[in-house]
Amino acid sequence: MKLFENLILPNGSIIPNRIGKAAMEENLADSNHLPADELFKLYDSWAKGGAGLIITGNVMIDRRAMTGPAGVVLEDDKYLDSFKKWAEIIKSNGAQAWMQINHPGRQMPVNMGQPTIAPSAISIQLGAASKAFGVPREMTIEEIEEVIERFVNTATLAEKAGFTGVEIHAAHGYLISQFLSPLTNKRTDQWGGSAENRSRFLFEVVERVRSKVSKSFAVAVKLNSADFQRGGFSPEDAKEVVKKLNDLEVDLVEVSGGSYEAPAMMGKARDERSLAREAYFLEFAKEIAAVAKMPIMVTGGVRRKEVAENVVSSGVDVVGIATALAINPSIPNDWKLGNSKDNTPSLRPITWSNKALASMANMAMVKYQFNRMIKGKKTVPNISPLKAFIIDRMNAYRNTKLYKKWLVQKN
Repeated sequence: MKLFENLILPNGSIIPNRIGKAAMEENLADSNHLPADELFKLYDSWAKGGAGLIITGNVMIDRRAMTGPAGVVLEDDKYLDSFKKWAEIIKSNGAQAWMQINHPGRQMPVNMGQPTIAPSAISIQLGAASKAFGVPREMTIEEIEEVIERFVNTATLAEKAGFTGVEIHAAHGYLISQFLSPLTNKRTDQWGGSAENRSRFLFEVVERVRSKVSKSFAVAVKLNSADFQRGGFSPEDAKEVVKKLNDLEVDLVEVSGGSYEAPAMMGKARDERSLAREAYFLEFAKEIAAVAKMPIMVTGGVRRKEVAENVVSSGVDVVGIATALAINPSIPNDWKLGNSKDNTPSLRPITWSNKALASMANMAMVKYQFNRMIKGKKTVPNISPLKAFIIDRMNAYRNTKLYKKWLVQKN
């Protein structure tokens, strides 16, 4: 496989090259939690940049359950024109446009004023930062059914809006990942206990979404290779889940890892076997690709062309790029044209001992680049992590107040 050759998915649709813009947390919704003009400008840069697959940041399936205060929500067709515009921008240069759909479960900040739900009433353990999240309430059977149908509803709306696929977020410690992990799922009914029962929620979401969208519409899953926590979701668990997904008409599985408690997706984890290299989930992805019938995408740390080429030549079908595309959205075109300028874009290293705060600072630095791109300014990857963190916290404070006001109006 080569970096700039087509990939034909199981449903027959074609990704024009093997570079995927992976999802990032933009928090750029407007006052109605719809895609804002700023978001359109950002995705126009990525569409022009040449990635064959562009996956949006989180689109939430429930306005009461958000990963952040300025997130995009899609739960009805009232403002579908905004999403149609977003999809058209992403597809404008031939890329596949996939919407990542998500529910945070317990990973919703407590200051947003909404009760959280999860498979079990187990709170997030982040040391002194734990107080930022409340203790979730264990979901009832009725709530489980409602959330599954919300995933289906948002997926069907995404297709109506012109997106070419959805990615079901089952990684990074969000709700579906919480069901998968024995650390966060202590249920004793059909939704917990055995690995088969813990996987049931994901499989139900996938099956029902697949049954409601057209054959040509891609259905993908983002899956942790591991939780990187002792006793959590393991690489062996991941392979068993993928074996089952083989039978469910899934078009691609993206491999990542970690959660808020163990932010391996930021390049930090307790298991160092795959973090020593730039593509720090590659070894896990190759193990999963060995049992997968669908294409595999790996995301995590890639910023150089030679590393991306190594990923696809190793048997992994798509290389996902996130932070590097926040610094230089034209990386795919640069690589294709042999332009070495900004060939290794990276953010200033964060040396903070608190992993949770370091992870938040990393995301803040990425968002800082977004705002520079939107304004047509040169990105500043060497921005101070503390400065970016403070700016982000100020924005989050303001957006949280707006979110609470909007929610009252909606209700």
